[in-house]
Amino acid sequence: MNTIQSLSAFHRLLSLPEPKHPLVSVIDLSDAVFAEDEVWKGFVNRFYCIALKREATGKIRYGQQHYDYDKGVLSFTAPNQVQYLNVDEMDCHGKGYLLVFHEDFLLKHPLAQAISGYGFFSYAVNEALHLSEDEEDDLIEILFKIDKECRRIDRYTQEIILSQIDLLLSYSNRFYERQFITRKNGNHQLLAKFEQYLNDYFQDGNLEKGILTVHQAAEAMNLSANYLSDLLRIHTGQNTQQHIHEKLIGKAKEKLTATQMTVSEIAYALGFEHSQSFSTLFKKKTNMAPLEFRMKFKFN
Repeated sequence: MNTIQSLSAFHRLLSLPEPKHPLVSVIDLSDAVFAEDEVWKGFVNRFYCIALKREATGKIRYGQQHYDYDKGVLSFTAPNQVQYLNVDEMDCHGKGYLLVFHEDFLLKHPLAQAISGYGFFSYAVNEALHLSEDEEDDLIEILFKIDKECRRIDRYTQEIILSQIDLLLSYSNRFYERQFITRKNGNHQLLAKFEQYLNDYFQDGNLEKGILTVHQAAEAMNLSANYLSDLLRIHTGQNTQQHIHEKLIGKAKEKLTATQMTVSEIAYALGFEHSQSFSTLFKKKTNMAPLEFRMKFKFN
């Protein structure tokens, strides 16, 4: 696997001059020519990339799937994510911009911690953000300000650029929430499919395979884990993990009230390796220990 360590190396691979700032750059895709280099066949980089692609074509692959870029979209990648690019299919005259900034640029700044809270850096390419014309204009204005700051480096540059990146990410959060809402009909079908998947998984025969994980659920929905959690949170107020726990506790209550199984037997039947883990989760969600819940139900 090839590693692109610096923005300078990335610029060279795009046949561009040296970046104005060593740790952050705004690239106009109309100026870029992808070098015929083996690195594109499988690479990771050390920087964040926010791609605003307008009328761009070509295919990029994450995992085993290809996705077309034939509309204006905003996509995000974080450092160390494995990527594949088919240079032969890239349109060198595509329109758009790339904002790239090295992870070191965030050091000692609050954004270094806050950026991990933006789940869309782990979304799959087919979960990219589709922008309205006004939304594009808002983000392009920010990109131009960042580019301008890269050209006059002084002691204020880092703080000003990072405040602009923070603003861009806040806008992106807003736009993603808008996208979740405007795609309501399709999302409701996904939510129904997710609920059916949970019901099927939580049949007695499946639970002993182990506790359902967020990644398993997302894979079954053909979505990335972060996208599924954000989608559920917007529409239901709970993320994927909370939905799984809710189902677990519901099953546990059934077994506590309708069977004579011990707490350990229930824990095992629900996929827990240790009964203590089950008891801890149950108490956290109900404010009662499992046996306390059973006794209260009996006397009620």
